[in-house]
Amino acid sequence: MPNLSEILDKIKDILSSEIGEKKVFDKDVATALNINQITLATMKSRNKIPYKEILEFCAKKRISINWLLYNQFVESLESETEKFARICYFKDIYASAGGGALNYDETDEKIMIDEEILAHLGGEKKAKDIQALNVIGDSMEPTLNDGDIVFVDRSSTNPHRTGVYIVSTPYGLFIKRLQLQANGTVALVSDNPNYSDEIVSVSDVEVLGKVVGSLTNNI
Repeated sequence: MPNLSEILDKIKDILSSEIGEKKVFDKDVATALNINQITLATMKSRNKIPYKEILEFCAKKRISINWLLYNQFVESLESETEKFARICYFKDIYASAGGGALNYDETDEKIMIDEEILAHLGGEKKAKDIQALNVIGDSMEPTLNDGDIVFVDRSSTNPHRTGVYIVSTPYGLFIKRLQLQANGTVALVSDNPNYSDEIVSVSDVEVLGKVVGSLTNNI
């Protein structure tokens, strides 16, 4: 697992070079990552990686996520380009694990994932169908947590009982298990027992894809 303290030191070096080699502190990194300073300190003490914020930082600065997390240099990555795939990350779209998330901004950024991660998501043939977005809410705990980044296979829209899916409804985007009912409705099922099933008409549900992986972003 990557070490957050080492990652923060690299970010400090990047920020320092931008402001004239001045001293950079954790509070400056927190600002750059758009994370509360106390929250970042807690994450640092627990070595909990804020993947979402780091992905956004790397995309903004045009920095290799592999270099920042795993110390893989750009030159070595370029020589093994075939081992990496570019997928769309919709950093401003949230699929709700609680109430509906009314966020449909289609602006995406490209992130690089290596062949080992890609294999877990379905393999090279699936790369063009994989997209990443964010989870908000706690109704899918412990399977998925608030703040997680999920990888979604947009080609898999035929729901099965054991799968977790992204669905579009008049109330927003949901991330749930689905159960078809005999009366023409669909039950949006939560893994957290504290939440009741949401019942929606079949005609009001569009299955956008199946969740095939995730990055946890919790403290």
